[in-house]
Formats: sequence, structure tokens, C-alpha cells
Amino acid sequence: MLFNSNAFIFLFLPLTLAGFFLLARIAPMLAAAWLTAASLFFYGWWNPLYVGLLAASIVCNFSFGTTIGRAVAAGAQARAKSLLVTAVTANLLLLAYFKYANFFLGSLNHLSGAGLSLGEIILPLGISFFTFTQIAFLADVYFGKVREYNFVHYSLFVTYFPHLIAGPVLHHAEMMPQFRRAETYRFNYENAAVGLTIFAIGLFKKVMLADPMGAYARPVFDAAASGVTLTALEAWGGALAYTFQLYFDFSGYSDMAIGLSRLFGVTLPLNFHSPYKAVNIIEFWRRWHMTLSRFLRDYLYVPLGGNRKGPARRYVNLLITMVLGGLWHGAGWTFVLWGALHGIYLAINHGWQSLRVRLGQDLKATGAIGRACGCLLTFAAVVVAWVVFRASDMTAAVVMLKAMAGCNGLVLPDFWLPKWGAFGQWLVAHGVVFGDTRDLVSGGLINWIWILLLVVWFAPNTQQFLSAYQPALTLPADVSSGRFKWSPRPVYALIAALLVTLAIFNLHRQSEFLYFQF
Repeated sequence: MLFNSNAFIFLFLPLTLAGFFLLARIAPMLAAAWLTAASLFFYGWWNPLYVGLLAASIVCNFSFGTTIGRAVAAGAQARAKSLLVTAVTANLLLLAYFKYANFFLGSLNHLSGAGLSLGEIILPLGISFFTFTQIAFLADVYFGKVREYNFVHYSLFVTYFPHLIAGPVLHHAEMMPQFRRAETYRFNYENAAVGLTIFAIGLFKKVMLADPMGAYARPVFDAAASGVTLTALEAWGGALAYTFQLYFDFSGYSDMAIGLSRLFGVTLPLNFHSPYKAVNIIEFWRRWHMTLSRFLRDYLYVPLGGNRKGPARRYVNLLITMVLGGLWHGAGWTFVLWGALHGIYLAINHGWQSLRVRLGQDLKATGAIGRACGCLLTFAAVVVAWVVFRASDMTAAVVMLKAMAGCNGLVLPDFWLPKWGAFGQWLVAHGVVFGDTRDLVSGGLINWIWILLLVVWFAPNTQQFLSAYQPALTLPADVSSGRFKWSPRPVYALIAALLVTLAIFNLHRQSEFLYFQF
């Protein structure tokens, strides 16, 4: 079931809300069980067969967690560690089978000529998210950070439908106290107003911004995959279209997840914070998929040694972490290369900062011009990496990148020439080529690009807009900035209603969120 569907908006959500708060009047545990059952139904909407897989995963991990907790409490650290290793290995093997088995077999077959096959394996939706969420729970139990072992609350923690399919990746300590609070089970008008507003903003981003940009990006990447020789403008147009499609798709999902959760009185951690405003790649990863970055840092980068074993080891750890982070996104060499690119970016960024410190420069004293240049450079590097991320294979990625580098020349759309009049003729006289761009570049795409550039660089984001009402857990320091501040007034209710109405009238062209495939 999609957040951006009539079935979800007009049936599932109101029925789930009504059942939750009605049952909460009888007993909070009944309401939590109802929300768990509704979340399982939400998950089973795509393929009921995988509800059993999710339920089995929950039962096994809860059992391991409670057993590890008892071992830790009894001082049996060796037994606790053995159980932790066993449980984490089992989770990773399950993930590896469904997500990576055919990828690795295909790569092996390509190298060796063998014909090994496991047949078709259908990837369960959200398996990466619910697997990582439970691995974090097991690790927190081992380190003594878990204080509650309630099966209903744990099941809700894992299956909670606002985050189940595409995140955020949750920590046990963030959610379980909220499920215990009495206030969570009482309907609150402020929560409803905040939640509906955030949901409306996210729905508008998905339906009215992300999906139209996908319509521009798809033909360009399809052309690259089929071997069409692209010009620089065509390739850059497609790359930027996908850059904004992914941005508003994931931003929209993150807003909708936070808004939906707030309706139930539960506040989720922030997962997206204007990443294209980042002035370097380190800051980008503090703003993009923030809970995944946190997970990779806490449970992979730090255990590898982090920055504690010298600069060289630090850069190796960064590269390993990002390559595995890339592979987490998908079973393909394009994802591996995308992760490696970001690992190299991060190593260069950390190296540059270390050099500046040794030269006695203040890293915080960068002026407006320096920040603008850093933002442009970071944005360009991210766009290049997104091309690899989106391409159907390595060959298509090379086709796109060569075209973006100008290897195939620059051809402007021929329909621009008469519009530009004397200026167009002057460009022709000076060697600029106008020709057929195969409908891959249009005036609409160009207008979308410059408008969305202004939006992502200068407009306040959702959490800045609603900063007075704690829209998410642990908000960044700069959230209080921004001119426009939401308050529960009729004018903002009217704006939210307008956004929802525009989106609903366009739900006929609904599409899945891009992160559903990861």
C-alpha cells in the first residue's frame, strides 16, 4: 500500500486511527496490538506471503534479545557475545539470501562461465530496514541500553507502518519509551494539526514535484541504456532531473512518515535535512538519510576502528563503510561504485580538512563566497554519483558520464533558436549548434531545474517551517532558522488543504517511492 494512494488516505489511515484511539480508551496495550496488526496488514498488502517472514524475524530476534539480556544481567558476557554473533549472522544471512544471492551468483557465473542459479527470488519490501532495525536492537541489548522486553511493543517497534518500508532506521531507545507513555494513547489536536500539515507537505513533494521529474529523467537514462549517443545538455538534463526526483521523493516520504507517526502521538527521528545545502560531502551525509548514516557510523565505522588508528586506517574504514552502504542500497555493481565514490569523496574531504587544520586555518571561518563554492562543488559531485546510482548498468553510467563531460559535444534544442532571435543567430555564427534533441530536453525541464534549484538552496525545509512544534526527535541546531513559521491558524490549514487537494487530484499517476526498492 502506498502513502500516495486513495486506499491508504481514505480507508486504511482513518480506520487505523479510529481503531487505535477507541481501543486506547479500553487499554493502551490493545491499541498497541491493533496498530501492530494494522502495520502487518499494511505490509502484507503487496505480498501476504512475506508477512510470515516478517513475523518469524520478529519472534526470533525478540527471543535472541531477551536471552542476550538475561546473559548480560547474569554477567555471562561470553555467552551473550556468542548469542549476539549468532543472531546478527542469522539476520545478515537472511538479508544476503533475498537481496544478494543472485547478484553474487551472477557475478560468479560471469567470471567462471558456470551456470549456477537459485531461481527467481522476490525481494521482500523493506527487508533492509527491518533487518537493520533489529540488528541495532540486538546490539543495544548486548551493551545494556535496553530496559524493556515487551513483545507487543517490540513488534510495534519493528512493524510500525510509517517507517517499515523505507525508514527511518529506528533505535529501540527512541521508540519504546513513547509506546509506554499514557499521552501517546490520547488523541491530541495539536499532534493532529502538526501531523496532517507535515503529511500534506510530503504528499505534495512526492506527487507534484518528484513524479514529474521522474518523467523527464526516465527517457534520458533509458536512452543511455540502449546505447544512444547523448549530448551534454541531454545528459545533464536527465542527471539533474533524477537528482531532483530522488530528492523530493525521499524528502516527501520522510515528511509523510513523520507526519503519519505524529497523528498517533509518536515522534520519529529526522531522516532528511536539506542535503543539497551541504557545503561539503561530510555535511551531506549528516543531512541525507540521517538514520542510515548513524547506523553505519555506530555499527560499522566505529567497530572497524573509526579514526582511532591513524589517518590511513581512517580512510580505509570510510571506504569500506561507504561501499557496504552502497551495497545496502541494491545488489549491483553500480551501487558498489556509488558507495566507493562517496567513500573517496569523504576521504578527500577529511584529508583536506586535516591539511587546513595543520596550516592553522579555522574550519568554521569560511565566508559566504567560500560556502557557496563548497555547496556548488558538493552538489556537482553528488549529481555525478547519482548518475552511477540510477544507471541500469556500468555501461549506461559510462555513456551518461562521457556525455556530461562534453565528449559528444553540446547541441541546443532547435526550437530555442527562433525564440532567441538575434541572440540565437549570434550563437550560431560563433559555432553553437542547434539541432534535434530527440525530445529529451524541453523548456519545461529547464524551467523545472532552475525553479527546484532555488527551492532546495533557499527555501526553508519542513522542520524549519514547523520548528516551534518539535516535528522530529533531536532537531539540528539550524532548524530554528528561517522566516516562515507554522502555527495552528486557519491560513496554514487552508494551505495544507490546498496542497492535499492538488496532490489528490493527481493521484491517478501515482508511483512507488524510490526507496521501496532498497
